[in-house]
Amino acid sequence: MAMPTPVNGQITDAVTQSDITVLAQAPAMAMGTIYQSLAQAQSILYANMVAEQQRSAMVASDSHKK
Repeated sequence: MAMPTPVNGQITDAVTQSDITVLAQAPAMAMGTIYQSLAQAQSILYANMVAEQQRSAMVASDSHKK
């Protein structure tokens, strides 16, 4: 510990260890969030592509009927 405090040293050590754990996990959590948002954006992209193909097929089939 840096300087004496009125709090038990074991308590400050436990709090410090939990703070370090949170800081150590932050990059992994950030990368997980990035991967999740990229996967969601890609799934929306594919859904839009399928919907556009369906619309194009409907327009093409309507134009052949006339």
